[in-house]
Amino acid sequence: MTTMTLSTSSIRAAIALASSLGVAACSGAAPASDAPAAAIPVTVASAAMADVADTFEAGGVVQAQTTATLTARILAPVTDVRAVAGDRVRAGQVLVVLDARDLAAHARRARADDVSASQGVIGAAAEQRAAEAVLALARSTHSRIASLHAKRSATSQELDDATAKLRAAEAQAAGAEAGARAAIAAAQSARAGIDAAETTETFSRIVAPFDGVVTGKMVEPGNMAAPGMPLMRVEDTRRFRLDVRVDESRVASIAPGAPVAIALDGGPVDAPRVIDATIAEVSRAVDADARAFLVKIELPADPRLRSGMFGRARFTAQPRRALTVPAAALVHRGQVTSVFVVEKDIARVRLVNVSGTEVLAGLSDRDVVIVNPPAALTDGRRVRTGGR
Repeated sequence: MTTMTLSTSSIRAAIALASSLGVAACSGAAPASDAPAAAIPVTVASAAMADVADTFEAGGVVQAQTTATLTARILAPVTDVRAVAGDRVRAGQVLVVLDARDLAAHARRARADDVSASQGVIGAAAEQRAAEAVLALARSTHSRIASLHAKRSATSQELDDATAKLRAAEAQAAGAEAGARAAIAAAQSARAGIDAAETTETFSRIVAPFDGVVTGKMVEPGNMAAPGMPLMRVEDTRRFRLDVRVDESRVASIAPGAPVAIALDGGPVDAPRVIDATIAEVSRAVDADARAFLVKIELPADPRLRSGMFGRARFTAQPRRALTVPAAALVHRGQVTSVFVVEKDIARVRLVNVSGTEVLAGLSDRDVVIVNPPAALTDGRRVRTGGR
């Protein structure tokens, strides 16, 4: 039985070998040695440590550098509203009109008071001149009587009378001078009253403080305006800024006057519009809640800028050492990034995690990578570098 089993095994092995040879003969295939593929010439570079400028982004909203909320300064009904949101206005243009009839009456009364005060000045001046004439006569008379008294040609009584009249004339002249000064002061007060009344009368016309666009209308004709009540909002569209908040751990790398790149939404998909701007101000007080600093970035003049647009500022922090490779060595396929590494003249695909040209994972210092890898290059293909 044992001999029979071994014979059967041998027979089965022989049959299998014959079958395989038969198949090979029928297919016409002949054993042959594969010739090695020709090496592809490539350019290489080494992954190396280098100084990398650390960048970070902060988002914010674009707004006009100058915005004014126009408010009422008097209590009066609104009679006319001459602009709506979206209207372009010029500096000095009347936007809102308030009822000013009582203010006009005050102005007329102030002008009448001024006329009266002016007449009072004229009358006081006339009285002063009359008092000065009386004083001059009293002085002359006193001098003559005093001279005669010295020659014993006038009595002491006559000298006393002349002296008393002189003193009375001097007092009258002083009073007239004071009256004239009071009249002048009253006239100046009346003129100041006119200025105040006319200035108050202008409060009934709310005007644009600068050239710009009306962004908000908060009042309608017939409403009662009160002091401090917002009536209209205007913004200067010639200058805009982007306000962003930066964490206090990063704010040390930001300084006023430094350039910064701004990416603004509103451009083509996946291609936001990028403009060069300048840091205008970094707030000194930290936001206690957000632990962040307010950074104001001045944007260049651009007619496409609008308040409310979202923008991202890209800041550059202090440089740091990091592993980098040439950008031309990176191969991007969808969400996957790889490089070809040369290992003993063989190209090997290596998946990497990168940020720009900084290698976060997948390579080591001094690894040799292929720059601008040819389209025919595949994993495991022989390559030739330099003059080899």
